[in-house]
Amino acid sequence: MPDLLIELFSEEIPARMQTRAGEDLKKRVTDGLVEAGLTYASAAALTTPRRLTLAVEGLLAESPTTREERKGPKVGAPDKAIEGFLRGAGLTRDQLEERDTPKGAVYFATIEKAGRPAAEIIAEVLEATIRNFPWPKSMRWGSGGLRWVRPMHSILCILTDETGAQVVPMEVDGIKTGDTTEGHRFMAPGRFAVSSFEDYAAQLKRAYVVLSPEERAEHIWNDAQNLAFAAGLEVVDDKGLLAEVAGLVEWPVALMGQIDDEFLALPPEVLQTSMKEHQKFFSVKNPKTGRIERFITVANRETTDNGATILAGNQKVLSARLADAKFFWENDLRVAKSDIAQWTRALENVTFHNKLGTQAERIDRIAALARELASVTGADADQAEKAARLAKADLSSEMVYEFPELQGLMGRYYVEAADEDAAAAAVAQEHYSPLGPSDDVPTAPLSVTVALADKLDTLTGFWAIDEKPTGSKDPFALRRAALGVTRLILENDLRLSLDRFFDSQLVRAESAINDALPKSSVEDLLEEIADHGVFGAAFQTVKEKLGDGPTADFLKLENKVPDASDDLLSFFHDRLKVFLRDEGIRHDIIDACIAMDGNDDLNLLVKRARALNAVIATEDGENLVQGFKRANNILTQAEEKDGVEYSYGADIKFAETDSEKALFSALEDAQAKIDPALKAEDFPAAMSAMADLRGPVDAFFEDVQVNTDNDILRRNRLNLLSQIRQVCSSVADLSRIEG
Repeated sequence: MPDLLIELFSEEIPARMQTRAGEDLKKRVTDGLVEAGLTYASAAALTTPRRLTLAVEGLLAESPTTREERKGPKVGAPDKAIEGFLRGAGLTRDQLEERDTPKGAVYFATIEKAGRPAAEIIAEVLEATIRNFPWPKSMRWGSGGLRWVRPMHSILCILTDETGAQVVPMEVDGIKTGDTTEGHRFMAPGRFAVSSFEDYAAQLKRAYVVLSPEERAEHIWNDAQNLAFAAGLEVVDDKGLLAEVAGLVEWPVALMGQIDDEFLALPPEVLQTSMKEHQKFFSVKNPKTGRIERFITVANRETTDNGATILAGNQKVLSARLADAKFFWENDLRVAKSDIAQWTRALENVTFHNKLGTQAERIDRIAALARELASVTGADADQAEKAARLAKADLSSEMVYEFPELQGLMGRYYVEAADEDAAAAAVAQEHYSPLGPSDDVPTAPLSVTVALADKLDTLTGFWAIDEKPTGSKDPFALRRAALGVTRLILENDLRLSLDRFFDSQLVRAESAINDALPKSSVEDLLEEIADHGVFGAAFQTVKEKLGDGPTADFLKLENKVPDASDDLLSFFHDRLKVFLRDEGIRHDIIDACIAMDGNDDLNLLVKRARALNAVIATEDGENLVQGFKRANNILTQAEEKDGVEYSYGADIKFAETDSEKALFSALEDAQAKIDPALKAEDFPAAMSAMADLRGPVDAFFEDVQVNTDNDILRRNRLNLLSQIRQVCSSVADLSRIEG
């Protein structure tokens, strides 16, 4: 069985595209081969800046011969129908076979496809792959029509077996396949022939090309660590940069250079970001001080002066870059020390969203919400409002303008420079967190407060203008914001009614959207919501106070805010299902808890769901759910049939059997345990008491016929079923549990 080797050799491929391109080459070629009948043992894709390589082992020498039987039209069918069937089968009429079937005589065709040599199939598949390759960006060059990420120079395509290697003949836009490739652009120019993958990889290594990106990355990291260790320093770990640099070189040579003393006082994050973004340098720090003191660059070649010229050039360019960074840093520090508030005022001219106003207006909304949230998070309300007003000041700084990824972090430095409290300075950096599922969650009350206010304002603002996530599209990262709010609440064990804060912030957003809304009425409404926490009642109070005064725009809030608030809460519930899925908690279990009161308190909701999940996982819990559903179904059918509601309490004096009497007692005992447990929010205890009903409920259904001919007994037993439903439903809506 032959092995296949393909190499598509071109000018330098952007590092960010290489991994995906290797995967696409492997998938498209192997899928095409298998579809044509050529199976294989294994396949591997490898990439360097100038080549995509695919090695396929154990390929069939030719596709197998296949026989396919097709059923055609009936004998005597119109000629056009028969001719169409013949065209599809590629046969003539005399090749058809007539067979008797239960529906009469029918034409059948037997289509035999002879196997084809592997080379013929490979040529077709590879040409189609090259012509339709899914590059994110591609180009044409010269006078040809082929599109590739960069100009393609050659195609290596050989089949190797025990007799040797043969070129798979093919041509794409004037580029013919061959058995040659090139080594390093500078250290080993010129082409050479290869006869197998092993020969190919070995000759490339001798020609100063490391074929495997993983091997290049490992080589870079080991050399960088050795250089730093020799100087008593450490390389700052950066896996993303390592992967990118490994895609920039074919023969990596690590070199360590100096950073001029005048730049060493810059914040380490500034040095690291500047070197990474502009120069692709690794930062090297002093482990004793944490200060960035040197850098490591990775050259693509060895030189006679051991990289001295390369380092000199890199240090010269780096000094120019860091001079700019130093200028920005010193200017920003002067502003922060003199009047940091001028940066916030400058945000009055920066649009956050054309429907939601400026960044300064958004900061006002966040500060107001932070003041309200302070009572929940344990922060001081005045400090929370002040920290919220300073948190985004650095967006106007020169450093953040140059390096947007440093927002927040630079804010911490600048707020500290303004002689503000250390906790307020931490807010500037931490209020953006968590940015993802693995990001750390702030724990300081002040940071938690502003982080919640920031994310809730984002969510309510975009809900107010009906800019919600749709399908896979989420341009404003609202799913991430909802997950951030969820994690902030759960990991800090916060208790807050989201609905109340949704309402107040939606009102503020509506005020930003509609300039016609009376500001005094909006303020009155916000005060009422803060006092009572219920939008409907607050709105009615303000409306009555205004008498004939409410404007049409103000009256529209009566329906718009509750609708948006309910929809946003449903969005949170959906995100919560995704979040809890990793814990093994099913959607239906969460739905059973969402159906209960207080479902806008995520902490309460999750505690209930975790307790219910633990009970459902037991045999008693699982069987109790079945018993509950049986009781609920019988009761529901009887109520529909009789047109009455059986909820007036069963009487034990009508109980006939011991199991019936035992169920009365069990329900009374369960209710006595469940009520105080729920009041204390001890959900495990409440769920356990509910699960204890499994035995009495099972025994009842085994011994007792509910729909007996005796009307008195029937009504009493139906009321007893209602009591089962009532007791269980006080814990969770078990009717929503599947299975």
